[in-house]
This record gives sequence, structure tokens and C-alpha cells, in this order.
Amino acid sequence: MSHRLPHPIPYQGSKRRLATQILSVVGERRYERVFEPFAGSGAITLAASAGGYAHGYTLGDSLEPLVELWCQMLEAPVSLADEYEAIWTEQLADPPGHYLRVRDEFNTGGGAAKLLYLLARCVKNSPRFNSRGEFNQSPDHRRNGMNPAKMRREINGAAALLGGSTVVECADFGVLLQEATPNDLVYLDPPWEGTSKGTDKRYRDWLSRERLVEVLEDLHVRGVPYLLSYDGRHGDKTYGDELPPSIGARRLELAAGRSSQATLNGQKVLTFESLYVATTITEQPRFVEPLGLFAAAA
Repeated sequence: MSHRLPHPIPYQGSKRRLATQILSVVGERRYERVFEPFAGSGAITLAASAGGYAHGYTLGDSLEPLVELWCQMLEAPVSLADEYEAIWTEQLADPPGHYLRVRDEFNTGGGAAKLLYLLARCVKNSPRFNSRGEFNQSPDHRRNGMNPAKMRREINGAAALLGGSTVVECADFGVLLQEATPNDLVYLDPPWEGTSKGTDKRYRDWLSRERLVEVLEDLHVRGVPYLLSYDGRHGDKTYGDELPPSIGARRLELAAGRSSQATLNGQKVLTFESLYVATTITEQPRFVEPLGLFAAAA
């Protein structure tokens, strides 16, 4: 997977740059289906499809507008690109004011292209929702979002890679994963414990640790192979506690690069993410020494 993959949905926390490292742990096995129930940018599904990891793919999310965006991208990519271009071009006379108008329109009536524009244009590509479920992130005043010509290439690339082999579903992750079997591979990148507590909840639908453990234990009992990205650390600061042995997984640490916030503050702080690998995955990694993967300290 050395060639560049399409990345049409800008999303903070996207695993686009880490996808090769994450998927390397499953070796050469080919699965019936790859499930990604917290779709986001779909980075793992895109990488898995490019690498031929499965015969088919399922993207899921509980955020209905995001599911609608993925559906339109795979079923009507030209129309989506045209709508995005129209919205993006209209902003040039008054970018901040236009963004706020589009945000209001989206909160009132939805719209896949509107959501795509908001994701491309908002601060740090990091969506935020208020208690009423409304998109309330501010615009990034330093940029206007992805250029329409580039966005069209990204949309068309994703549609070409996933179209015909991918099912998109709006569903709770636990419900969706009842479809998974031991012949499938599940990748989960849920809202992390470190971002689901306190005043700065970064997701509309936060996820309790207890619910996550319950679903993982069920996957373990049913023998479904899975990978989980969850919490981590940077510098001396750790986010979340290690998950229990009952989930049937070993924990690795993945070097995710320097903390962007620390870099802005003039510091050089490395970030590590926890990658839980189900014990049902016993294949040798595709790469003898997968770059950036380390056995976590006991």
C-alpha cells in the first residue's frame, strides 16, 4: 500500500497515516468482510480494500448524516462533488459568514454535501455537537477547506475503491457487529475514554467503557477477530485505563508521531496509541518489524 489512498472526509483522529501499521498485524489472511462500525473517515476500510484484505466491507456509524454522506459518495460521487463545489465556491465573498449559514442549514435540514463542507472547513477538522445534536464547531479562519478539484479526485477515488464491495449502515456498533463471524475482521476506533469524560466531550454520542467492554467480550466469546484503537499517552500523560483481560486481546503501542499541540508549544512530545489485537489473530505480521508497533509494558 505504498501508493497514496483517497481521503475525502477530513476527520480529526483519522487513521489514514497509521492504517498500514494497524493492518500489518493481521498478516496475509484474507477475510470474508471487514467491519468498521465507527466509520469516520473510513481510513482503515479504504486501506484494507486497497490491500485486498477481504471480499467485502461494511462501514457503519450511529451518526445518520455521516452515513448519508458515505452512501452518496459511493452511489452518486459526481453529484456529491458538484454540490460540494457549489457550496465551496459560494463562500469566497464571505467565508466565515457563509460557513455559519451552511451550518444553520445543515442543522435544520441535513445534507451530505453540507456536512462534507463543514468537516473540511471547521477548526482542526474536528466536528463538535451540542446537547441537542446540532453541529456547533467554529470555522477555521486560516483556510477555506479542501479545494473542489482535489475533493472531486478524493471522492472519485473512494468510490472507485469501495463501490460495489461496500455496504453502509446506520446502526449502533454493538447491533451491527452481531453480523460479524469468525471469518470476518472488525476494526473499532470508538470515542476514546479520554475524550468521553469531562466538559470537552468531542462526540455527539459518547461511549461508556462498560458498553465497549461488553461488546468486545461478546466478540471474544464468538471468536470474531478484531482490532481496537483506544486511548493512549503522550509524554507523561496517559489517557484511560487499560482494558481488562476478559476482552481476549493483547495490547500493543503504536507510535503516532509528535503531539501537534505540544509542537505548537515548542515541545517535542511523542504520542502513542493503544492497539488491542484479539488473541484470535495469530498470523505473522505482513512486515517482519512493523514500524512503530511495540509490545505494551505490563
